[in-house]
Amino acid sequence: MDLVLFIGLQGSGKSSFYRERFAGTHVYVSKDLWPNARKREARQRRLIAEALARGEPVVVDNTNPLVEDREPLIALGRAHGARVVGYVFESDLEACLARNAGRVGRARVTDKAIHITSRKMRWPSSTEGFDALFHVRVRPEGGFDVREWREGHEAE
Repeated sequence: MDLVLFIGLQGSGKSSFYRERFAGTHVYVSKDLWPNARKREARQRRLIAEALARGEPVVVDNTNPLVEDREPLIALGRAHGARVVGYVFESDLEACLARNAGRVGRARVTDKAIHITSRKMRWPSSTEGFDALFHVRVRPEGGFDVREWREGHEAE
């Protein structure tokens, strides 16, 4: 059973990657599903814990830019005996802004939000407690390239 954490800017392909690779097998948890909810962090942790307690693998589709964002999720996965896997999305700022510009409705975030996340982003390390880390790149022609994450490598 896996707890999968996505790490990357808005518009970096995280949700599309989920639909392509995990939609049929993993429970989807994203704070984007409840943008106006109070206590979103607590709700996210509760949904993850419930799914893991049922033995269901989970994908957490948020930006997770800081170690402090990832740390409680990794601990939650460990507490439920899950294998913790991170997928780091190549986050070229201009490409993410362009993809976001093509979104409509609630799917689109402000450019300011993407810039803020970009400034906050700290790339992960296996020392955080990941069992595996992967680097994901959106192919220009569609689809994704996935390779093992190299420590010290930045996804930009």
